[in-house]
Amino acid sequence: MRKTWALLAALLAMAGAVMFLTTTPAGAAAIRVMPLGDSITGSPGCWRALLWNKLQSTGYTNIDFVGTLPAQGCSVPYDGDNEGHGGYLATNVANQNQLPGWLAATRPDIVMMHFGTNDVWSNIPTSTILSAYTTLVNQMRASNPAMKILVAKIIPMNPSTCAECAQRAVNLNNAIPGWATSTSTQQSPITVVDQWTGFSTSTDTYDGVHPNAAGDQKISDKWYPALVNALSGVTPSPSVTPTVTPTGGGGCTATYKNAGQWQGGFQGEVTVKNTGTTPMNGWTVRWTFANGQQISQIWNGTLSASGADVTVRNVNWNGSLAPGATATFGFLASWNGTNTAPTPTCA
Repeated sequence: MRKTWALLAALLAMAGAVMFLTTTPAGAAAIRVMPLGDSITGSPGCWRALLWNKLQSTGYTNIDFVGTLPAQGCSVPYDGDNEGHGGYLATNVANQNQLPGWLAATRPDIVMMHFGTNDVWSNIPTSTILSAYTTLVNQMRASNPAMKILVAKIIPMNPSTCAECAQRAVNLNNAIPGWATSTSTQQSPITVVDQWTGFSTSTDTYDGVHPNAAGDQKISDKWYPALVNALSGVTPSPSVTPTVTPTGGGGCTATYKNAGQWQGGFQGEVTVKNTGTTPMNGWTVRWTFANGQQISQIWNGTLSASGADVTVRNVNWNGSLAPGATATFGFLASWNGTNTAPTPTCA
């Protein structure tokens, strides 16, 4: 009998634990969290998968990761929606007013922003990057006056092509806390998340810039406590259904060009042409790499990659093409041994 009661007590304890981890109040709206940044966030940004599953396993189940980009692999089930745009600069996103459309489509309650790596790589002054941060924050607050904003000190970077980038990243990170203090408000607080300390480009990246599996784990571990703290007291915004505008009729072609190649790396260019008879309001290019090539940076396109499969969509300023018009995007990628040219398709 004692064994029976002990077993029953254990089962009840397990049931209670399961209920704690998986139940949410009936009808409760999910808190929407937008991961925002560049390829470190989105290509594939597997720290998001680690973070999502840690939140689920520790009882934070009423969460919806949001963004206009889908999951990009990572080999585990998770909510992969995000705004991690490979190759994007924070300064360009601010100057070209891209964020308001993403916010309108997804209505986040919390934004997790790791942005600025490509700006540092492009030798954009720290003051200009921080000015772009301010523009983005103002746009977030215009979308949701009570937005909670987590801003990362970016992970270290030491690409082989940029000896100065390591110190530039330090300069940006040193300036972020003061900027955050002056920009934070009681209604819409900014929390600085230190992704720099304890992160090593030699052991936690595969190329001096982008995280490997060890780096993904460190990034997830740093985001977790800050996000959990931000979840406290958040009132989810009313949900909305985004409007989808159909694209114009006709067809398109995608032409690939190897624009330059060096030991271990190359630059590719793809030209999209509207071959139809009506205007085109958006395009998507797809291909599969044959030899394990990996894209590390992209411009004039939005990258999604899952293993060898690559998808590139237009950005907001080059999706509209008149009949016969073209748009070109480019990228940097790695190769090893063989670099077979892909055959892209366009839709």
